[in-house]
Order: sequence, then structure tokens, then C-alpha cells
Amino acid sequence: MRGDESRRAVLARAVDAATVDGLDGLTIGRLADASGHSKSGIATLFGSKEQLQLAVVAAAREVFIDRVVAPARARTPRGLVRVCALLGDWLAYSRDRVFRGGCFFAATSVEFDAKPGVVRDAIVAASSEWEDYLTVSIEYAMAAGELPLLDDARQLTFEMVSFLEAANTRSLLHASEEPYRRAEAALRARLVSLGGGDPELIATIGAAPAA
Repeated sequence: MRGDESRRAVLARAVDAATVDGLDGLTIGRLADASGHSKSGIATLFGSKEQLQLAVVAAAREVFIDRVVAPARARTPRGLVRVCALLGDWLAYSRDRVFRGGCFFAATSVEFDAKPGVVRDAIVAASSEWEDYLTVSIEYAMAAGELPLLDDARQLTFEMVSFLEAANTRSLLHASEEPYRRAEAALRARLVSLGGGDPELIATIGAAPAA
């Protein structure tokens, strides 16, 4: 049990650090200094740098699910209301700086996009899982007639993820909230252009979720 607690504590620090220093910037020595554990203790917990990186990706995935996917699923039915909830929760996850460097997967995707290997594969799998879920949620909205002018859910997912990640990156780079407001405006306008006819629902994107 103590080993599990130590592993979780170290991973929490490692995930946060990776959004600033990169996954390749994680070293057993630096992590030992930051967490108060010995180098041998960190090595025992993870075995190798690659295993540490894979564990960090898995931990970041769990945080993402807990902060973005699970809350939206718990409070909304399928359809456009869930799409809006997912978008709003993603913006809050980035804006609230769950990790110092913003979205973990936005940061590490850039770091590993040209580095083949098992770590990149893990990042791709987690990112694809999110995009697939968003696409399925959009498809439910299409089936319910809530986006009558949309004929390609995957295309809309691409556009939405692009808006979200641009807001995340630009807010960090410029230390500004404005990119979030612009992303919210772009997301709302896109849904309206596709026939999303409930302005009150679409206006919830970026608003605090109901308690």
C-alpha cells in the first residue's frame, strides 16, 4: 500500500512537470529531488525512464477522464447537450490549469509527434480515445436532428479540437484569457451554423456547469 501511495504521489508531480518540461525532460534524478524520494526508490517504482513516461501518460489520461469526460457523462444525456458539456469541461480543464502547462496531451503531442515508439503510441491512443468519444457524441446529436446541416461528425471533431488546443496554447504563450473567449465564440458560431437551434444550450459552452 505504501508503494502504491508513493507511486501515485510521484506520478502526480511527474504529470504536472511533463506539461512544462516535456516527457523527455523527466529524469529519475529530477523526479527524486522534486518528490523527496531517493533515486533508487523512483527506479524501483518505475524501472526505466520509458516505463515512467508510459505511467505518466496513463495517469494523465485518468485525470482527463475525471475532469472532462466523466462529469459531462454524469450530468447530461446523449446529444447536443453532452457535446456542449464536453467542450465546456475541456475549456475548464485547460483554463483552471489542472496542470501548470495546460492540457497534458496538447503539450506532449507536439513533443512526440515526430518520435516513433511506444510512448508516442500511448499518447496517440489516449488522444484518439477522446476524439472518438467526441465524434460519437456529435453523431448522437446528428441522429436526434439537433445538427441538421452537419454531414461529417469527424470533420466537426477536427475543427473543435483545433479551437480547443489553439486556446490552450495561446493562453499559455500570451498569459491571457482572451484565447478561451475566442474559442468559445468560434465553437458556438460553428454549432449555430450547423443548425444547432437552442441558443441557451449553445451559450453554456464555457459557462460554469450547474451544481
